[in-house]
Amino acid sequence: MPPHTRRCLACRKLGPKSEFWRVVRIFPSGEVVLDQGMGRSAYLCPHPECLQKAEKKNRLGRSLKAKIPAQIYQTLKKRLD
Repeated sequence: MPPHTRRCLACRKLGPKSEFWRVVRIFPSGEVVLDQGMGRSAYLCPHPECLQKAEKKNRLGRSLKAKIPAQIYQTLKKRLD
């Protein structure tokens, strides 16, 4: 993979990391946040289909090995508007 590229965990599209939403499980607290912090990260395309697929199949939770709060999904849905 070329440097600074990431893959959407829903549709598997490859692209520059600036095109994706970043969801992070902060180390060592385990808190899940958006866009900032150091820890395990997962990336999502900013498209309704990818968000729906990630939520329905718990892809964020499995990728981050953490329970994803409903607030994270609500915030991402607001970003779509």
